[in-house]
Amino acid sequence: MSDKFEFISTTDKPALLAFSTPEWLEAARTALTELGYKVHTAATHGDFLVRFTQVRYQVVVIEELFAANDISENLTLQTVQKMPMSQRRHCTFVLFGDSFQTFTPMQAFQQSVHAVVNTSELFLLKQLIEKTVADNNFFLNNYREAQTRVLAGDPRE
Repeated sequence: MSDKFEFISTTDKPALLAFSTPEWLEAARTALTELGYKVHTAATHGDFLVRFTQVRYQVVVIEELFAANDISENLTLQTVQKMPMSQRRHCTFVLFGDSFQTFTPMQAFQQSVHAVVNTSELFLLKQLIEKTVADNNFFLNNYREAQTRVLAGDPRE
């Protein structure tokens, strides 16, 4: 109950996890906590949607079989894939599962996420998340600077 009312300040780095496997969930939580994120977990697809729409998460890690027997049944992943870019641009998505080869850009593109990570790379999850976030921030740097200038009323050429 207290988890629902957790205060998040502007300096916090919120992260959301959607895992069905408890061991992987703990490993991901530990990795994100060590990186300084305030970690929340989603227990169901509905819980994920409620949390994602209420908080601007900076990182989301989804297990490919989160509350599903097959990746095609993963409603959370399907929702993220159909979500307009304006609703998900602030976030770095990582998909975690057995059917991916870590950091394969085509698999990430096919799943509409920023990176895919194989379960055999669990011990490197902290570094892989850190690199994915850094790459995403580098890619969106110019966009974010332009958006800040426009909002400040100082659009330059």
